Amino acid sequence: MLRLTDFIIDCPDTMALAGFYSELTGRPVKEDSSPDWAGIRFGEIELAFIRVDDHRAPQWPDTEHPKQFHLDFEVDDIEAEQARVLGLGATLRQDFVGPEGYGWRIYTDPVGHPFCLCRNKGVVWTDQGPVWPGRG
Repeated sequence: MLRLTDFIIDCPDTMALAGFYSELTGRPVKEDSSPDWAGIRFGEIELAFIRVDDHRAPQWPDTEHPKQFHLDFEVDDIEAEQARVLGLGATLRQDFVGPEGYGWRIYTDPVGHPFCLCRNKGVVWTDQGPVWPGRG
């Protein structure tokens, strides 16, 4: 059986980037994290950070240094979350939020990895996670 266990992000400073995502998600950095490997648990999956000495940040949307991956975070209030993530050290790169307040904004974390804050019309949050309209 194949099972996803980790999503690993290269970075120059594991503890700093893990701290950023810990603040972003409200989940703690694992106690056994170190300068070489740090992690944050999300149920069975770990968002992990591995130190790479010659880390070269992606330069989205530059195709010479492509983004390689990005994370999407669904939010209830995109304006409030934007203020929070910018305060944590993120940088706004592009805004695709329409006049009704739905869409997404692209940010980069402190070392250049892109992520999005998304506000999708009709999404309802439950204890089990988001329920998407039209997905039964």
